[in-house]
Amino acid sequence: MIDILEFTLEQLSQTFAKNFGKGRFHAQALFRDIFKQGNTNFLSSPEFLNSPKFSKALEGKISLNPGEVVKSFDEGELTKFITRLGDGLEIESVVIPMTRHNTLCVSSQVGCKMGCKFCETGRMGFKRNLTISEITGQIYNARHNLGKDIKNLVFMGMGEPLDNFANLMGAVQVMNEQQGFDIALRHMTLSTVGLVPGIEQLAKLDMPGLRLAISINAPDDATRSRLMPINNRFPLAALKKSLINFPLSKRGIFLFEYILIKGLNDSPVHADLLADFINPLPVRLNLIAYNPVKGLDYESPSDKEMHAFADLLSAKGIMVIKRWSRGRSVAAGCGQLGRVSMETGRGIICEK
Repeated sequence: MIDILEFTLEQLSQTFAKNFGKGRFHAQALFRDIFKQGNTNFLSSPEFLNSPKFSKALEGKISLNPGEVVKSFDEGELTKFITRLGDGLEIESVVIPMTRHNTLCVSSQVGCKMGCKFCETGRMGFKRNLTISEITGQIYNARHNLGKDIKNLVFMGMGEPLDNFANLMGAVQVMNEQQGFDIALRHMTLSTVGLVPGIEQLAKLDMPGLRLAISINAPDDATRSRLMPINNRFPLAALKKSLINFPLSKRGIFLFEYILIKGLNDSPVHADLLADFINPLPVRLNLIAYNPVKGLDYESPSDKEMHAFADLLSAKGIMVIKRWSRGRSVAAGCGQLGRVSMETGRGIICEK
């Protein structure tokens, strides 16, 4: 079976040549119909109607299974949608409106192993990795079933992308295919909690343009380990070493994500330590106000506290972008994905 959402054009051309004696011409027709136009009746296109034997041979051998969008929630122009997978589990994705385009926040796993204490997905636990087509199916559904014009991708949804490395990289190739979804690498951002082996593996691929974001959230090992258990395995010194050795492009930067939690990681001392950790890395810091998660006692900072913390960092030469998350009302903010699936009793459920 050819799971079409797992193929680049070259891979599909080679498969057609090997198995059917056909090649790039028909592969391009299939890519145009499925990836560009969202046509589910793809064997009815002229290229296949003019090759009835080939069309007949393909019947039942090509699958298009992006998953079923079972529910969507809107907050203004922001949309969160839930996809039910073939085994009945569910994932969540978010379409984020930007000034000139839409960004799709993509999930890479059902649940997550990392167990970050402030994150709804982390509290859900881990069920399984997504396949290549379940990752790419999210952009297919966003474009062709929800009608969203997607230009950017951020792998910041459910799961730790680098913990599903092979399937993630396969999906990146498919999404990057010019004849298909045509998302340039420079329009993709991969976010990690600091999985050092994954960062080192990514470094070996030398993929210019693909942006790396680090969910940092605390500048000292004690606080970070309290929030993010991964820090016990790969403490800040190991993380920084992996970033120093990472092959950035000439003008490349890392994106750091720092979720500001009132009374926990928001003091002037934390700001000083964070600036020290960042130096001399080229970093743009996204300072994000904590999004409340049901059942947790963490508090969001006030606007005044957000500005004060940002000002301390800016005074030390750190480029800071302050972000008050959109999507809170539909549990689509940073750290909130997974709540709806848990509350509806589908997908991953917290085990007692």
